[in-house]
Amino acid sequence: MKLVSDPAIADKICKMNQRVRWQDPAIVERNIDQTQLVLDDGESDNPEFSFLVVGDSGSGAHQGYHPPPQRQIAELMLPHRQECRFMLHTGDVIYLVGSSEYYQKNFIVPYREFLLGGEHPQQITYDHMVFTLPILPIPGNHDYYDLPLLLSLVSLTTLPLRRLLQSKLNLDVGWHGSIQGDAYARAFLDYLQAFKSPRELARHLDRYYTATTDRGRCLRYKPGSFTRLPNRYYTFNYGGIDFFALDSNTFNDPPPLPNTQQGAADRRLLAQRRAQLEQQKQQIIEESAKLHPNNPSEVEQLDDLHTHLSQIEEIIVDIDKQLATDKQTITDSTQLEWLKQRLIKSWNTEGVRGRVIYFHHPPYVTEATKWQQAQTLAIRSRLREVLNAVSKEVGSLTGGRPLVDLVFNGHAHCLEHLETMNTGHADSHIHWIVCGGSGFSLRRQRVEGPDLTETFTTAKGQQQNRLVARSHLFIGRNGLGSQKRRPYSCLRVDVKSGSPPKFIIRPIVAEWYQRQWHNREIKPFVIE
Repeated sequence: MKLVSDPAIADKICKMNQRVRWQDPAIVERNIDQTQLVLDDGESDNPEFSFLVVGDSGSGAHQGYHPPPQRQIAELMLPHRQECRFMLHTGDVIYLVGSSEYYQKNFIVPYREFLLGGEHPQQITYDHMVFTLPILPIPGNHDYYDLPLLLSLVSLTTLPLRRLLQSKLNLDVGWHGSIQGDAYARAFLDYLQAFKSPRELARHLDRYYTATTDRGRCLRYKPGSFTRLPNRYYTFNYGGIDFFALDSNTFNDPPPLPNTQQGAADRRLLAQRRAQLEQQKQQIIEESAKLHPNNPSEVEQLDDLHTHLSQIEEIIVDIDKQLATDKQTITDSTQLEWLKQRLIKSWNTEGVRGRVIYFHHPPYVTEATKWQQAQTLAIRSRLREVLNAVSKEVGSLTGGRPLVDLVFNGHAHCLEHLETMNTGHADSHIHWIVCGGSGFSLRRQRVEGPDLTETFTTAKGQQQNRLVARSHLFIGRNGLGSQKRRPYSCLRVDVKSGSPPKFIIRPIVAEWYQRQWHNREIKPFVIE
């Protein structure tokens, strides 16, 4: 039985465009850029500033944890709140399927100190959140997931999913899924579709889209007052740094397997692998039925089973994307062209001294379940195409610097710092930081180690391996039995003046070990 359903990319793009009334005549006539915001906090011209990064946080109460991991990380961020200007969220705001009814428990309550009226979080509705410290997310895959038809019918009959599966697992699927990302859009985006009359829309645009740039007007994001995002992907400048937030859920489809003898063999292997995974899921569900969540000696076994089940479900989604031979691969070419043009403009704009990109799916990662997924390789390939095109256009303007200073991702449930080597493409010598361990079940590093290689064909037609990236830091689940450690994490990033800028990365880690929380000191590292 499938636990999640991933909408088609074309549906994601279409639905999200409708929600922000993409290129509505009232927006076009006002020359509004729907992909840009100005963060109006009175400090955005300061070249020295700090910000926080979290990701893959949106889980509720973990059985046996006091407090739950997401709340523990939020509490560790509170002492940094006054010194940090905003928080980036790398996606998966709500597990398991982005349902709106879980925003209260899985987002509002854990982050209540960052919300207007947070002293009474139960009175805040998910679609009327106002942030006192800006939380700037991008959607993760779980923020788009829906319930498969069978589970939707189960929810309508009010039969608890645990009873259906005879399971003790905390699956957090709710009554429905994200409705193709609608809950995320209502929570964070400027949901212009809600305006029923042209007059209402015009009044809203004239009130909140008052910031001006060289491209016209754009949304003014005002902490404590108006904190909506203009679109699912967007850009803003702070302290001379251009930030680019992407929706990688619409360019992560792997190319179809070729209609060759080798392609047919690969399909058979994938189908066999999928069947084995379904058997493992059933075994996990049966095993969980024998455990008792109120028994301290068994509660961590349930957490491990929950982790394994979610891992399997994501691998099945990846396999299904590869096996879907009946549909054409869709790529969000509009968004990728937007990124290309904005990066080119960034390099041609005086006063821009650095560039940061953040999106959900990591192109480079050594977490055991993600490093060789087809989606990982698809994201890597498409981002390379964009950066190669940008490099060709900007030429010597970079002065030998990488095109991008930093890339933040989520999706892999760990904290990791990687650096690309000479990849043969314009993504060489970039620093990549995976921040996906802020609340949901953690994962281990792959047994193959920290070096990532690729196979390429030489000019003489020979196949050779090339080192493309190396992991410098990996913080994830480790140890066995009573020595098992679960280090949850987020980041503080201090940006220093100068061009190029210096980034001081400060990991913030809370480790669950032997049924207690322990603060773990990780030495900061510098990127410049």
